[in-house]
Amino acid sequence: MALRYKIDILKALKDLGYTTYKLQIARALSNSTVQKLRDGEPLSWANLDKLCALLDCQPGDLIEYVPDTRDARE
Repeated sequence: MALRYKIDILKALKDLGYTTYKLQIARALSNSTVQKLRDGEPLSWANLDKLCALLDCQPGDLIEYVPDTRDARE
């Protein structure tokens, strides 16, 4: 099982005028959270909540479930 990002979240934030510097200064997202987004790593529910508020969207607009075919049970 895997969750992955459906969109480039940092690009979506940038399109709305949020640079990584502005996000960090406003304490909206930490350096480690920005790095996780760059690396495609999972985020906490609290950070997903912040992103949904900043982007005015739902969690399903940001992430999707992709089944891992290697772990498929018969």
